[in-house]
Amino acid sequence: MNLLITGGAGFIGSAYARLLRRTRPDDLVVNVDVLTYAGNLENLTDLEGDARHVFVRADIRDGAAMLDLMKRHAIDAVVNFAAESHVDRSIMSAEPFLDTNVAGTLRLLEAARAAGVKRFLQVSTDEVYGSLGPTGAFVETTPLAPRSPYSASKTAADHFVMAFHHTHGMDTVITRCSNNYGPYQFPEKLIPLMILNAFDGQPLPVYGDGMQVRDWIHVDDHCEAIDLVLRGGRAGDVYNVGASNERPNLDVVRAILRLAGRDETLIRHVPDRPGHDRRYAMDSTKIQKELGWRPRHVFEDGLKETVAWYRANGTWTERVRSGAYRDYYDRQYAVRLATGAGAKR
Repeated sequence: MNLLITGGAGFIGSAYARLLRRTRPDDLVVNVDVLTYAGNLENLTDLEGDARHVFVRADIRDGAAMLDLMKRHAIDAVVNFAAESHVDRSIMSAEPFLDTNVAGTLRLLEAARAAGVKRFLQVSTDEVYGSLGPTGAFVETTPLAPRSPYSASKTAADHFVMAFHHTHGMDTVITRCSNNYGPYQFPEKLIPLMILNAFDGQPLPVYGDGMQVRDWIHVDDHCEAIDLVLRGGRAGDVYNVGASNERPNLDVVRAILRLAGRDETLIRHVPDRPGHDRRYAMDSTKIQKELGWRPRHVFEDGLKETVAWYRANGTWTERVRSGAYRDYYDRQYAVRLATGAGAKR
């Protein structure tokens, strides 16, 4: 297959790009990322020189550019990871989430339809379902009830994807996943933020009482699920992805402190964020029964490996925290772009 993946320099997108190059060496991966603050080209250094991985710096809101890429590379399928994804940022300003998550998805759908792309996979989130009570789990037919500007934008994008399936007959599928963790995650999210603060002996800020429950899944398990849905999911369907690893945030923070060799006096309870969903949990029965997917990572082992990765990759983390990672594109591509060779990579 010739695949166009968007947001492929981000945390989950880059993990998927690496998975494809490991497991499907004959696929062509055209990797598009505009390289906003969370897009880090250093996440893809192990793919440099790979002729079947083509990186293109471009904006998914540029419909003409997306259409050109799809036609030029004879794209068979689009996997849309590109999104503004941090809830706290959406509370401060919702407009970037409207622009990228809704308008950007619409432009991609329009381009994919015009190019005759065979399948469009939208990577969504459990947050579109809203907040759960103390029991039960989200299923694919759970009504959508977003409660933050971020989740509202992802819900709108999902509706556009479904509308293009029903109205235009496009082959679309949607995956909705629970909270991811693993290597290369930008340190604004809970787990990497707490890991790095613990390493530095800095306070670990915990919202409210810390008893908000999330269903944690390793990023590699998520990516394997995405690939199964891409190649075997039913057109027009939604697939929930979760690992049945429900943990209160406070328990996750305490586990990180133990792994980092720090004590719990570093925990600081801070005012809760507005509209903070209390609990998420995903029922993944459908993808397990239909496509045979199973998560491979036990949470405790995966968290231990993640803490070890951040400890062993201090240069990566320091460059992210300092902002120096944002210069990497210019260093790597300036000469090639100036000579016209950049279009190949």
